[in-house]
Formats: sequence, structure tokens, C-alpha cells
Amino acid sequence: MIYFCVMKKKLFSLFLLISAFTVAQNTGSVSGRVLDAQSQLPLGGATVLIVGTSTGVVTDAEGYFKIEEIPAQSYNIEVSYLGFETQTLYNYIIKSVGNIPLRFELEEVAENLEEVVLVQSPFKTSKETPLSTQTFSAVEIETYPGGNNDITKVVQSMPGISPSIGGFRNDIIIRGGAPNETVYYLDGVEIPNINHFSTQGSAGGPVGMVNVSFIREVTLSSSSFGAEYDNPLSGILAFEQREGDNTKFGGNFRVGASETALTLEGPLFRRNKEVPSKTSFLFSVRRSYLQFLFELIGLPIRPDYWDYQWKIKHEIDAYNTLNFIGIGSIDDFSVKAPDEFDAAQQADLEQVPIIDQRSATVGLSWKRSFKNGKGFMNTVLSTNRLDNRFARYQDNTTKTGTIFQNDSFEGETKLRFQATQFSDKWKWSAGFNIQNSDYQNNTQFIFYDIAYLTMLNFLKYGLFIKGTRSFLNDRMDFSWGIRSDADSFSLGSNLLDNLSPRASLSYALDERQQCKLNASIGRYFKIPTYTMLGFQNQQGRFINQEAAYTQSNHYVMGFEYNLGAASRFTVEGFRKDYFNYPISVIDGVSLANKGGGFEVLGNEAIISEGTGESKGIEVLFQQKLANNFYGIFAYTFFSSEFTGADGILRPSVWDSRHLISFSGGYKFNRNWELSARWRFAGKNPYVPVNLEASLAAYPELILDYNRLGEVQLNSFNLADIRIDKKWNFKSLSFNFYFEVQNFLAQPNPTPPEYGLSRNPDGSLITPTSLVELNLNDNNNTPLPTFGLVLYF
Repeated sequence: MIYFCVMKKKLFSLFLLISAFTVAQNTGSVSGRVLDAQSQLPLGGATVLIVGTSTGVVTDAEGYFKIEEIPAQSYNIEVSYLGFETQTLYNYIIKSVGNIPLRFELEEVAENLEEVVLVQSPFKTSKETPLSTQTFSAVEIETYPGGNNDITKVVQSMPGISPSIGGFRNDIIIRGGAPNETVYYLDGVEIPNINHFSTQGSAGGPVGMVNVSFIREVTLSSSSFGAEYDNPLSGILAFEQREGDNTKFGGNFRVGASETALTLEGPLFRRNKEVPSKTSFLFSVRRSYLQFLFELIGLPIRPDYWDYQWKIKHEIDAYNTLNFIGIGSIDDFSVKAPDEFDAAQQADLEQVPIIDQRSATVGLSWKRSFKNGKGFMNTVLSTNRLDNRFARYQDNTTKTGTIFQNDSFEGETKLRFQATQFSDKWKWSAGFNIQNSDYQNNTQFIFYDIAYLTMLNFLKYGLFIKGTRSFLNDRMDFSWGIRSDADSFSLGSNLLDNLSPRASLSYALDERQQCKLNASIGRYFKIPTYTMLGFQNQQGRFINQEAAYTQSNHYVMGFEYNLGAASRFTVEGFRKDYFNYPISVIDGVSLANKGGGFEVLGNEAIISEGTGESKGIEVLFQQKLANNFYGIFAYTFFSSEFTGADGILRPSVWDSRHLISFSGGYKFNRNWELSARWRFAGKNPYVPVNLEASLAAYPELILDYNRLGEVQLNSFNLADIRIDKKWNFKSLSFNFYFEVQNFLAQPNPTPPEYGLSRNPDGSLITPTSLVELNLNDNNNTPLPTFGLVLYF
């Protein structure tokens, strides 16, 4: 509360200072470019219209446009061009300063449909991925209640996504799958880690790394994956970054609930101020202040992180473009003993891991469009690394008495190539990927008598081909693809074993394609994690080298009805069958039940004999901005079961059966906005603590996986509400928000936690024993937070 009051005074003083040195301005401008989606060439003469007004312009010969003197508020922007589908961008906020450049890519209309006016759906799907796809724009992310500008937190509320246990982590758990079944791409560059303090072998963590100021849109696909992607079992999360402003310098400064961030952008090497530069940049740096906040309120944990991100785009000519991107983090998680004894804080002090983590991904992509306008090539060279020092000690404050230690390094250098050709009827794509993998690990686990040093270097490779065609006057779309992957180290499967076919079909029941039937089927594979492949027994043998690639077969069928240009209703039935799933030799349980906490996933002996199944039905209604309202509601009913060493299917820890999510908002006059979200998950199983084994291993807690399914957590029920207000001045714009997380004051379901039995003064009671801690006093307290964004 002291922190909240101090920050409130500082923000109020800042606002008074801004008001004193600026002049109110209630208009802004919007600029951007319109391109042919197929050839990537500019469309000169396209019409750009501010919906609901008479304001509009026509693009110049290079496809650029700019509209000025627009009253500052939210708009929908429509772009049309003869022979192409009309496209609408919903919920674009015009500010006096800080409006990001737009990019429209229009799809050409078939010759036999030229007399029919087709409007491109704002709900992003493709002919090869006609269903199980959700997209968020940057504006929707920025104003998301409870999101704190964290993209991965926003993704948590997408349909079919289960909350992590306790709800505070950013694990992407899709339709009953495990947290490590999703892959992540940033402008076509694969990113292994998208969170701070990420779980090695998985990718979840408490705070996301990706800066929302870089994002044009985020797309989550939960099935019907494109053949160019390797390793997805449950999902693909693709971040599309925007370009920096190539006409002027600018940026923004963000203050959120846990960090501050500075973003800069502008043109590079600009010679003529009347012409947009061929080169632009985006750069950001972000710093947490959670460690200072936790110290102020007396908590023993000290999470400290930095992250950085950049993008440089250079247009060589009309046919060739280079993108140079990078993202990285510096994470330190330490502890400090509190001044006064508290049983819960003492348990945290003893049990939390000490984490020193560094991650970085850098990529260079070259896109070449064919001069005949019939295709393009994409070549991506990237490298990524993860340095992870994860440890627990008898005394975490002095880092003495090692209980568990994992000092590891993961490094990858990747080359991806894809060529796309548009023929008279078909769209063909083919390509390959090859990567050099370097893995080192020095592990000690005293309780299980594990100690080894690993150094691995091997090649992983894959290739694919896919094709798409429309039939019946473009009312039926058919897509097929096949890929295969293998590597030079693991012995459990090869290119033939890992053949991955997939197909999708979409049929429009009416000429305007408002009603559609969609279906897809596919087989997907994932290589065992480095932590599994690099594990050695006491004799120094790689006992997991014969592990097979995990297999997931998807079957999805759905119905889609577009109620209007801005809203839709969908129903989907889905089933996923798993094979070759890793099973822990020590615990006898599927690794699908692990990876959702602060741990190292897969650093143990496994067998590839597990199976599993996840199936269910999902209903969704979504409306883009219309009549000042936008929102999305989804309900998912599903089951998730995996086998252990005994071969019996049991509900997984993600088997909550019911998932409900709602998020939406209403825009008032004078740039006020009210938004809210609600997430519900049914009761899900959890693994209780083995008290006897944990007392022997303390402060390491040992879970009793033999009791999986005996106990359940209460339902997860979380609602957040947020109010935004925007001010516009001549040389800057200002957005302030206030939100209340868990405003319904619902308890957050978490498993029981344990600590050593102690006297009121903190001294141990002998003989030692573990006792359950009382942590529910403030478990249902609403949390008010606020933040600001200053655009300049």
C-alpha cells in the first residue's frame, strides 16, 4: 500500500508537468502501405477509408498512404482495391502522437467472383489452417485486463487454454496437452524461450519477454499446423512484428505493475525527408522493479530481470527485403532472509530455487519475391542460446550445501528455407531446415544419487512440401502437406518413422462464404528435449538415446457462421491421440504431468512407451469492434488422460474438464474505455507431497505420483476489470490505466504447501517434521494496479 501511494503521487506530478508544457491536441494521423498478398508488390490506387466518416485517401504508386487531421479516438479502417477482397482493420486507436504504421495485404479475387463483393474476414485463418486459430492485435493486447502488457498472459485467455496451477505462470496448455507441446515463432524465427525464469525443457515462466510495442498481431493455432513447422504437438504461437516508422523518429515509455520499458523507432540512412526510408529500426529495453517492491513489503524472494529486443528492416528493392531481429533476457532469482520470522516466508526462503538464466535469439531473414508475381522465397538464418543455472541449497541465502544443481547450456544454429509458387490453380510450398545443436549439462541431485557431465553436439534436419487449391468456384478449399524430421544423435526413430502427413478441407455453404464446414487431420512429431537426450546414468551412458520422437494425431471438425462483417460463431470437436510419450522411470508417470513449475523438465531416465488422449468440444462467439463493443466468449469441454509405467490411462493434472473464458470492452466518449475478463476452469487433479520422502530430501519436496487422481483442486475462477483513459497533446500522447485483478475476491486454488515445524521464534521443533502452512488468509484479496504509457 505504501508503494501504491508513492507511485500514485509520482504519476500525478508527472501528469501535471506534462500538462504544463504541452498543448492539448485532439487530432492525429495514420499512415501505412497496401500490398498484394501474393506478389508482395505495392498496390497503387487502393482506397483507404476511415469507417463511419467521409475521410479517406488513395495510395500512391508505392502503395503508401497517409491521412491527417483525424479526431483522436478508435476507428475501423477499410482498404479496397478492384479485383481484391476488401479488408478491415478493427479497433485502431488514433492518437496525436505514436500511431504505428499500418500494413495491409490484400487477397486477389478469383475471376469468376469479380461481380461478387467479397470482404476478407477479420478472423485470421488460411486455406491450410481453416480452423482452431485465434488472433489478437496489438491494441487488444495493450488494453487487456490483468495482462500488464504481457502477451503470454493475454494468450492464457484464448479459447482452450488451461491456467497453470495457481494461475500465475504463463504456461501455454492447449486442449489438455502438456506445457511443452507448443512452439514459438517471431517473424518466422523460432524462439525456444518466451518467458523470464523459463522452465528448461518447457517454455513457461511467470513473466513474458516479448514487448507489446513491437507486435502487429499474435496468432495461436491449436491444430491443422502448416508443414513448414517442426516440433508442435499442441500449438504454434506466432508473433508478427511491425516495422519501425520509416518517416520519423519516435517511441514510448511504459510503466507497468512490475517493470518499466523504453521503446525507440525511426528511419535509418534517410537522405530525402520527402520519401520514406528504405531502412527502419525498432529497439527496446525493459527493467523489472519487482525486486525493489518485494524488498519494500518484506518478502524474501528477489526476482530481477532485464530484456531487450530489436528489429531492423531494409528494403533492398521492390523484390528483396532483409529483416534482422533479436530478443534476449537476463534473469536472476535470489533470496534474502526477512527481518522477522514468518513460517510461510521461511518455507519460501528454503524451498525456492536460485536461478541465474541468460537467453538470446538472433535471426536474419531474406525474402525474395519473384518478378513475375507468382511466388517468393524465404531464407532464415538464426541462432539461439540458453544459459541456465538452477540450484537448491540447504541454505539458499549463503548458497551452501547443494541439494540440486543444474548448470546447463543450450545452443542452436538454424537454417530454414521455403519456396512458394503460385500456379494457375495451386499454391505450392517446399523447403527444408537444418540445425546444429550444442548441449552441455553438469547436474547433481543428491536425493536420487544423480551426478553427470554431458557434452553433446549433433545435427537435426527436416524437409516438407505442401499444396493448396480451391474448387467449386472458390467455395471449397483443400490443403495437404507432408514433412519428416530426424537427427544424428537419437536412435529411437528416423525419417520414415517420423513421416508427418496432414490435410484440411473447408466448404462454404453459401456464395458469400458466411457459413463454412471445416475439417482437418494431421500427424505431428516432437524431438525429445535436450535434457532427456543428454541425461546419463552413473556409468556415463546416454540411457535416453533410444527415445523416439513423441507423436500426436489430430482430428478436428467444425462449423463456422459469420453473423456479420465483424462477428462470428464457431463450434469445433477435437481429438488428440498421443504415442511414444516419455514416462519417468523414477516416478512411473507420464511427463505430460510435469513442466508447469519451477523445475528442469526431462532431466531424468525415461522410456518412450506412453500413450494419451485428449478430446472435447469448443464453442466460441467473437465480435470485433462494432457499436463501441468488442469481445470474445468461449466454452471448452474436454478430457485429458495419459498412461504411466503401468499402461493405465489416468486423468492428467490438466484435466479440469471445463474451461470458460470471456474478455471484452466498451469504448466511451472522450477516449475512456472499460474492459473486463473472466476465466474459469473446473476442478483438476494435482499431485500431493510425499511427506516422508520430502522430509528426507528437504528442502527439496518430493511429489507422490502414485496418488495422482486421488485429490483435486477447487475450481479456478478469476475476473479482472480495467479502466483506460487517453490524453492527446501536441508533441506527445498519454494513456493511463487502473485495474483490479480478482475483483470478485475469489480464492486462488493451490495445492497445500509444507514447511518444517518451528516454534514461534523460528527455532526447529525436534524431532523434525513437515507441517502444512496456512496460506489462505490473503488468497482471495483483490489486487489494484495501475500503469501508464507515454508516446512521443
